Amino acid sequence: MLYYLSELFANHTFFNLFRYITLRCVWALFTSFFLVWFIAPYFIQWIKSKGVQPLREDGPPSHLVTKKGTPTMGGSLIMLAYTSTLILWIDWSNTYVWIATWVFMGCGALGACDDLLKVTRAHSKGLSERRKLVGQLCVASSAMAMLMMLTPCEYTLYFPFFKNAILTLGPVLFALWGTGIIIGASNAVNLTDGLDGLAIGPVMMACCVFAIMAYLAGHHEFAHYLHTPFVPSAGELCVLSSSLIGGGLGFLWYNCPPAMIMMGDMGSLALGGFLGILALTIKQEFLLAIVGGIFVIETLSVIIQVLVFKRTGRRIFLMAPIHHHFEKKGWSESTVVFRFWIISILLGVFALSCLKIR
Repeated sequence: MLYYLSELFANHTFFNLFRYITLRCVWALFTSFFLVWFIAPYFIQWIKSKGVQPLREDGPPSHLVTKKGTPTMGGSLIMLAYTSTLILWIDWSNTYVWIATWVFMGCGALGACDDLLKVTRAHSKGLSERRKLVGQLCVASSAMAMLMMLTPCEYTLYFPFFKNAILTLGPVLFALWGTGIIIGASNAVNLTDGLDGLAIGPVMMACCVFAIMAYLAGHHEFAHYLHTPFVPSAGELCVLSSSLIGGGLGFLWYNCPPAMIMMGDMGSLALGGFLGILALTIKQEFLLAIVGGIFVIETLSVIIQVLVFKRTGRRIFLMAPIHHHFEKKGWSESTVVFRFWIISILLGVFALSCLKIR
């Protein structure tokens, strides 16, 4: 909305400020933060009155005490922050924005169904894995169809560290690749969301890195100088990324240990899906595996645990995902969270350094 005021009042210096992506990124961040920060106490009070999600009985025993009575669906606050930015600060004519929004909202709606079932049934099990996967498949495949039909999308993969390492895929393989990236990223963030503040920290770090990458990808001179893919109009996505950083900070205000509210699948599935489509749009899928290394490690720990247990009947980790393994080894929840954040920051800085290495 405010972006279009810059066109309506083009002769006014103040309104011309709304045309700059960098300023809109800053304003989107602060708008999202203060909106979530202000509304969260009222939302927490309201959601508590509707009931709370029962905890997993097979989880760490300490959680049954420390997290009992904590409401879920905190992802609603992050979705509210995203929506406010979409209304106030975004260029609505940008196709990439609407594709990313479709993934974010679609995965969020799927997660909301899962959270609501857990609350209404008073059980830790929500949607079945099959139904959740079908829902994710519908969202991801339709997003890839829109990306391929409505944008000048190249069916190519770019590898970090190398200037000319490019792999060209056909439309079918690229569609399958992209669908897998979105679903994988969505589930990876969901698996990581097991401790207070654990998932939102790496998500904000990834959004920060990809906000920078999106801005560079949408700027022809920067993209040419750094030998990164040039994606016209992709810079608008860094405004959405900034809004999620601000919304994440506002959410973390109430989610830091001990959490007053949990993110739930509504937030984790949506945030992961957004990271997936963002990486696909700016052609940085492999960089997502670096900056989102925490999500990769969490996912691999679950896969390894399941495969080894099915084959041998033994467990590699004391408990999966791996953050529970460290809890079982005696690490406090805050220690696990802060150390995982440190790793995420280091991975984010390393991911940015790949620009110069290339």
